[in-house]
Amino acid sequence: MRILGLETTCDETAAAVVENGEDGRGRILANEIRSQIADHAAYGGVVPEIAARAHVEVLDGLIARALAESGLELADMDGIAAAAGPGLIGGVIVGLTAGKALALVAGKPLIAVNHLEAHALTARLTDGIGFPYLLLLASGGHTQLVCVRGVGDYVRLGTTVDDAIGEAFDKTAKMLGLPYPGGPEVEKEALRGDPERFDLPRPMLRREVPNFSLSGLKTAVRLEAERIAPLSATDVADLCASFQAAVVDVIVDRSRVALRAFQAEAGRPTALVVAGGVAANQAIRGALTRFATEAGLRLVTPPPALCTDNGAMIAWAGLERLRLGLTDDLTTPARARWPLEPAEEAPEVEPTGV
Repeated sequence: MRILGLETTCDETAAAVVENGEDGRGRILANEIRSQIADHAAYGGVVPEIAARAHVEVLDGLIARALAESGLELADMDGIAAAAGPGLIGGVIVGLTAGKALALVAGKPLIAVNHLEAHALTARLTDGIGFPYLLLLASGGHTQLVCVRGVGDYVRLGTTVDDAIGEAFDKTAKMLGLPYPGGPEVEKEALRGDPERFDLPRPMLRREVPNFSLSGLKTAVRLEAERIAPLSATDVADLCASFQAAVVDVIVDRSRVALRAFQAEAGRPTALVVAGGVAANQAIRGALTRFATEAGLRLVTPPPALCTDNGAMIAWAGLERLRLGLTDDLTTPARARWPLEPAEEAPEVEPTGV
């Protein structure tokens, strides 16, 4: 089974071709990505209108390149998967509309993929793990701890009550005058800083429900920065190191509580999976590796290139759904908000144009 996947929910335009192997894992035949970082750097964040226009300009070419790299034609695909949300609605509409057009022209089934589900299932593409598993999904827009019981079967154990982890990294970077995108810059500065210089709070620590709250931590960084201003290079590095250390402590604590909630919900997980762009942070990976070892769990972290947004994860989620007979029709709407749990589905937004 071979699937073409399209991703346009934020500031990466991506097209990929994935097939399933006999061992249950996927094989990536092509994975083309065009980042828009340079387009948004001057604004210090993603501008939705610029993102949508950039998707329009490059998506067709990326699809052609992905098919050429895979050595296959559109007619060889068994289905067309496109991210239908959640995300910046203009960008989502671009990719979903392209997917619908390709499915219609080629006479192939359309699979409208939840972007969060694609992240949730990436570990099955890379490592072939079985259900159920505990997922930490952490990105610029989302922070969730999820019990993944099967394709389309998710129980959210905890989430953020304010900022997502990646969002907190980006906002901290902006406060400290670091360039966009801020997350990698904070991590880089933290490597040369003193994580014990500033006594920053660890919000939600030891709370019984594995939720996150990061706005107070972010405020604490700002207050410390204002107290010692003007900031030297050493000050910035120490603030980044102290902030990152606090986030790592919170993530490990919240994951420990989520593991207990998971066991009450579904028994012993097959693995702890970390997905989303924040999973590329090496300090967070290292801390979760130690936690998983202590808990006797296998830790699965997809390669960094598959942690950030990409077409391969959309194609794989489409493949997982298609082999269960789950397809969508051409009236499927784009969604700015689309929680994983069906009971929480948000109002739909019709794809009327960019």
